[in-house]
Amino acid sequence: MPSPYRRPPRLAAGCAMVALATALAGPAWADPAPAFEILLQQVGAAPATVEADALRDAAEARVRQARVRPNPTLALDVENAFGSGPFEGFGNAETTLGLTQELELWGRRGARVDVARAEAGTAALRRDLALVEAAGRLALVYAEAEAAERRFHLAEEALSVTLADARAALTLVEEGREPMVRALQGESEAATARASLDEAQAERDAAFARLTAIAMLPTPVTGIEASLIDQVPPASMVGGDATPVVRVAEAERDAAERRIAIERIQSRPDVSASVGMRRYEAEDATALTFGLSLTLPLFDQNRGNIDAAQAEYRAAEARLMSARQEAQADRNAAKARLNASASRVSATDAGVAAAQEAYRLSRIGFDAGRISQLELRSSRAALISARNAAVDARLARVRAEIDLARLQGRAPFGAVQ
Repeated sequence: MPSPYRRPPRLAAGCAMVALATALAGPAWADPAPAFEILLQQVGAAPATVEADALRDAAEARVRQARVRPNPTLALDVENAFGSGPFEGFGNAETTLGLTQELELWGRRGARVDVARAEAGTAALRRDLALVEAAGRLALVYAEAEAAERRFHLAEEALSVTLADARAALTLVEEGREPMVRALQGESEAATARASLDEAQAERDAAFARLTAIAMLPTPVTGIEASLIDQVPPASMVGGDATPVVRVAEAERDAAERRIAIERIQSRPDVSASVGMRRYEAEDATALTFGLSLTLPLFDQNRGNIDAAQAEYRAAEARLMSARQEAQADRNAAKARLNASASRVSATDAGVAAAQEAYRLSRIGFDAGRISQLELRSSRAALISARNAAVDARLARVRAEIDLARLQGRAPFGAVQ
């Protein structure tokens, strides 16, 4: 009579093929990414930071330009020439060469310089904020790449453990101690583990590609050696009272207030002084000319621009108030998340240790025939879940540190900017 257990060799062959594919899927990586601290030193070359630097330089150039006085106007006027009667030809002509200079009264130049300085200060603060945000983005991409690599290695271990359990189940099936369905279940679990490994590999490769792009590395990243997610955030790091976003909002409010002053000054008359020399051809004589001119604000008193500047100031004041309210709440929330993530890391580490011991005992019991395959599968799934939870907890801790560092105006795991 044919034995009902003739099919297991197919399972053994399938397990061998999966093991061989696993070995081929993991080449030796030889180009690890530089440590996060090294990459952090190059964050000033990030596109967002370079853009902020250029905008700051532009604002400083406008300050220099605001200090410059307006150019004088040189004018040449000829009167009573090439007409009719006594004014025929150029004999009775009067020629005037004059120089006119705008006086910039009422504090026009000072107000213009104040606005330019305020805008330059805002641009400098935006540059600092861009530097902090670039550092945070780099830290997040680095941590995600490291977490993806760990999940890939965990998927490899999970496949190895699943294959070992499948081989143990196959042995029991061949000995007649387990039904054929256990062998089929082991084969299905091995296929599922292999699919999870493929997915983890794709996620790892994508994370490495993002890190290569964000860090602007010349060669593709193929591994992480210096860990970031294992680093404990420095508890003593304390930023200033105002977050970078609040400081930017304060600078924008101050600039808006100075624009009101300059718009009010613009409503006053423009005063210009002129001096020149007039030539009288008929008398063969010359004389000096003096003049003073000003605009009469009869129709245009710049009221629209003044009202617009006041409205923009109110908007900037509202943004500042909102930024202050959100900053305090965000800082408290970030501190709470960081403390919670530290506790979660400790808890998941303890969970991994317990799950490893539980799986070890389950495997011993399964090999001795005292524990069923379902119990072994459950303990294995708990171990895999615990290990992935430990990675997730560490990644959450890095994200909490990134949020808190951004609110404190510093680089993650670094000093205050």
